[in-house]
Amino acid sequence: MSNFHPMQLNRRTFLTRSGVGLGSAALSSLLASDGQAAKTGDQPRGVPGQPQFPDLPQKVKRVIFLCMAGGPSHLETFDNKPILSKMDGKPVPSSYTDGQPIAQLQGKELKCLGSITKFKKYGQSGQEISDYLPWHAKMADDICIVRSLVTEQINHDPAHTFMNTGTVISGRPSMGAWVNYGIGSETDELPGFVVLSSVGGRNPQPIAARQWGSGFLPSRYQGVQFSSTGDPVNYVRSPNGVGVGQQRHLVDAIGDLNRHHQNAIGDPEIANRIAAYEMAFRMQMSVPELTDMSDEPQHILDMYGAKPGDGSYASNCLLARRLAERGVRFIHLYHRGWDHHNGLAQYMDVCCNLTDKPTYALLTDLKQRGMLEDTLIIWGGEFGRTPMSQSNKGNVGRDHHIKGFSMWLAGGPVKGGLTYGATDDLGYNSVENVVHVRDLHATMLHMLGISPEHLSVKFQGLDMRLTGVEPARVVKEIMT
Repeated sequence: MSNFHPMQLNRRTFLTRSGVGLGSAALSSLLASDGQAAKTGDQPRGVPGQPQFPDLPQKVKRVIFLCMAGGPSHLETFDNKPILSKMDGKPVPSSYTDGQPIAQLQGKELKCLGSITKFKKYGQSGQEISDYLPWHAKMADDICIVRSLVTEQINHDPAHTFMNTGTVISGRPSMGAWVNYGIGSETDELPGFVVLSSVGGRNPQPIAARQWGSGFLPSRYQGVQFSSTGDPVNYVRSPNGVGVGQQRHLVDAIGDLNRHHQNAIGDPEIANRIAAYEMAFRMQMSVPELTDMSDEPQHILDMYGAKPGDGSYASNCLLARRLAERGVRFIHLYHRGWDHHNGLAQYMDVCCNLTDKPTYALLTDLKQRGMLEDTLIIWGGEFGRTPMSQSNKGNVGRDHHIKGFSMWLAGGPVKGGLTYGATDDLGYNSVENVVHVRDLHATMLHMLGISPEHLSVKFQGLDMRLTGVEPARVVKEIMT
């Protein structure tokens, strides 16, 4: 026993230091299989979820969530309001705003701001889409525009937290973590949940890493953020002079030590640490191939407008398709720059020019590869923008808004060409077929083959769910 304690201390120091070297802070999500199985090569492909899932027909296999961080204006994208335009510059009737949560316009004179762009009808469906989104217009018959979203948090960070975890309480599991916990992923060489971020526009709000955390779920299910420039994961390449065999021997030795300690104390997080080292090793093999775009034809790069490695939303969309092809279950893209309190016309141009064409390319690319039929794409921000004007010396913008905004879905069983729900004449309140964020979560889980009310974990004496304890409905009207 006296010989064991020094070894434990040295081992912990070694794991801490070498864990940083392998990037395990980012990699500690992921694999359910242990190191010995990896050595023999006899483990099944992919990372299993819980044995009871899927418990419904699985209509999609993966999710790509395109988050327009900052809150895009529904009134300049998908929700045409002619009456609001007629009231431009006039006071907003107090019946709309009395007692309502308002962010930066609180206590100020509230005047209507009509849309600063035009809308036209596109496709056989005749969906109304603004002139800011000419590439979205080309896929009008592929997307379902939901105009009646509501959320509960009016400032950026808590609104992201609510959108991503279903609660404003920090530290709860994120969407991608819940999904991977429930049904696992189809790859054991890459994380089941990957996050990518790009920047461009006004006042790009920071996105905290806890937005893709695993909370009280095992740490292997947390999201892994890939860098958009340089190496996607720090230290993913082997050091100079260190060969694959040496790396394998190191990982095996650490795994044996961890298993010995796990047998002694039974801490489940030790299994996650073993999995993290195994995943780190596999990623050293798989990530360079993933990010090497030399096999992409020029016409595909041109379709996205991508210059791989430039950190752009376009390049991230192309990488999202490659991740989806390789079995990643949940892919979350953030584009930061949609916080348009002023400079609305200028920054709508910037943000739409950066994201419109690549979004079209991603949907089109998946469609032509036969992957859109089992992929769910979700597009939207953490909230919308006010029908009221927020101005800075005549440089108009819009404030945060939670009572009515637009998002769209596509892929799998989603009814393309459908406009669902509606806001009132000013675009202030959702009034028809209202869709709460929890309903969005429930609908996503349902398409993945997961009963929203069945996906729960006992924590602090409660059955915790992504959809929370309040009723959440699956929006079946938007599905075939």
